[in-house]
Amino acid sequence: MSDHDIDPTSPRMAPKPEVTKIDGRQLKPSTLMMGYGYDPVLSEGSLKPPIFLTSTFAFPSAADGKRHFEGITGKRPGGADGLVYSRFNAPNQEILEDRLAVWDGAEDALSFSSGMTAICVLMLAYASKGDVIVHSGPLYAASEGFVAKWMSRWGVEYVDFPAGATREEIDAVLARAKDLASQNGGKVCMIYLESPGNPTNALVDVEAVKAARDEALDWDCPIAIDNTFLGPLWQRPLDQGADIVCYSLTKYVGGHSDLVAGSIAGAKKWMDPVRMLRNTMGGICDPNTAWMLLRSLETVELRMNRAGENAAKVCQFLSQHPKVEGLGYLGMIKDARQQDIYDRHCKGAGSTFSLLLKGGEAECFRFLDSLKIAKLAVSLGGTETLASHPASMTHLSVPEGRRAELGISDNLVRISIGIEDPDDLIADFEQALEAV
Repeated sequence: MSDHDIDPTSPRMAPKPEVTKIDGRQLKPSTLMMGYGYDPVLSEGSLKPPIFLTSTFAFPSAADGKRHFEGITGKRPGGADGLVYSRFNAPNQEILEDRLAVWDGAEDALSFSSGMTAICVLMLAYASKGDVIVHSGPLYAASEGFVAKWMSRWGVEYVDFPAGATREEIDAVLARAKDLASQNGGKVCMIYLESPGNPTNALVDVEAVKAARDEALDWDCPIAIDNTFLGPLWQRPLDQGADIVCYSLTKYVGGHSDLVAGSIAGAKKWMDPVRMLRNTMGGICDPNTAWMLLRSLETVELRMNRAGENAAKVCQFLSQHPKVEGLGYLGMIKDARQQDIYDRHCKGAGSTFSLLLKGGEAECFRFLDSLKIAKLAVSLGGTETLASHPASMTHLSVPEGRRAELGISDNLVRISIGIEDPDDLIADFEQALEAV
């Protein structure tokens, strides 16, 4: 068999060996993004992967087809091999998943049609009737809503704790969750974190959560974390003890506000149950979006670094403005506990933060309506600067008392800094603040 013949026992045509080291030096993710997981020889020498617009894949022989379905049905150990149908996987998605895993140091990754699809399929794969999900707060409103309003319909309950909780507080929450699950005939099936939390930037001590989990639970209970605000550049939660990292790829990874996608990554043992459910339900990222994400991953480090530098300059200006009450910016943490978590977990302050104005909704609306460069829009992590009012927009579905408990106040504006000239952005914010 030549190097590029079809190997029916592997999931792809055999590519050339991956070069991940040179003279013992491990290549950085930013370098691997230019070719990892793709062999031009397999695609007529095309430097970049083509977009594989196909719903189904041809088998080399009937025996290969039988072998594939023996793997799918479990009649043969080792699982499925080969490409068969694009609801399961396809070349663009496989290359994307390989490269996403590189950034987080993960064994495996899965792509989805949106961040919420990734989160919902993940939770459904691990939760059963009577189980309890433990989660941090705040969460993105749709994530919190799925746990509270939808999972509860299927007999799955939850217990939550504030993002900055101490080890002792996490221990107490896990004890409550175990008792509740025992009463319901279930188990604690997942610990789901979001750090930094949306939109306050509150950090979770992942190391403390892992230590508490390991002591309290003697069964497999994954720790999953939404790393959208800082990943993949400024935080690698798998290094701190998380098992599964989740992304809205729409944000920094996509980075151009022109696509919607999501992903999870972690050890293969955690990915396999989710892959099986994704195969049944669908929800995989489409090939065109996967191709666009491959393009975006080539510049993600450059874009995020520029946006982070811009955010530091903008926040320095905002912190000194008389109409600003405070900033939820990780480069200017005032709480010692939060600073300790940041020092242990984070490699950068990011470029999304909360701006607290003196006043309330009316002052925020005047500020937002006066912006000339920054766009009034939800989402974050794009090349352009975006601003929104979470209490009346993205988190309006969260009950008012719950919003207050989580610090999502009427005077909070969420800002995602882009890659424009920083002095132009400062000028824009300065003139908008004059209207407050």
